[in-house]
Amino acid sequence: MAHIHLGEGSFPLWALVLWTLVGAGLLSVVVYRARKGGIETRQVALAGIAGAASFAIFQLNIPVWGGIHMNLTGLVGILAGPLLGALIAFVVNVFSAALGHGAVGLLGANTLVNASEAIVAYYAFRTLVRLDWDVFPAGTIAATLGLSAGAVLMGAIIVVSGVNGSALPRSDLAIAAAGLVGLNLGVAVVEGVLTGFVVRFLASVRPDLLGLVGGAARDDSAGVTA
Repeated sequence: MAHIHLGEGSFPLWALVLWTLVGAGLLSVVVYRARKGGIETRQVALAGIAGAASFAIFQLNIPVWGGIHMNLTGLVGILAGPLLGALIAFVVNVFSAALGHGAVGLLGANTLVNASEAIVAYYAFRTLVRLDWDVFPAGTIAATLGLSAGAVLMGAIIVVSGVNGSALPRSDLAIAAAGLVGLNLGVAVVEGVLTGFVVRFLASVRPDLLGLVGGAARDDSAGVTA
């Protein structure tokens, strides 16, 4: 849901290098853990479907304060797990940047933002289900927490990096970023509720897609656990 909608050259070079390296480091860990744990065929298919859905809704941009939208990363994390969820976030950002939705130079930063949404949502959902929460509130709160984490990280990255050509001092930039984060937090609640409905429906027809067996959360060995 959170995304840095700035053009090429908006971040100083040191920030581009920093976020690219951190993003590459995260993806390296994810790929290593996925290869070590193995990936089941059903998870590959599920990841493809989740990635396609995320990419499609990601292109529907609401032109408010630089652009806001939904991208279902919370749902992607719950369904595909933190590792495949992070990879899906990267792929969606690559294809989006190729279409001009987000700068290529910000791939590292945006991957960090969206991967954090999937990762936080997954672990929040598993924790709440293990505490015997119903899947609807668990999915809603998990997705909202994940998307909120991404929104806060997005704002932090912008403030830390600064924006080339901006006349705003860092304090005013922080205020502007806080406003953007607040707007995204509101959208996070809406997307969280929608995710809760989807999770409840899936739990009633295909609980195996959520890793639920006998009402309990089940960790898969195919790259969905940390």
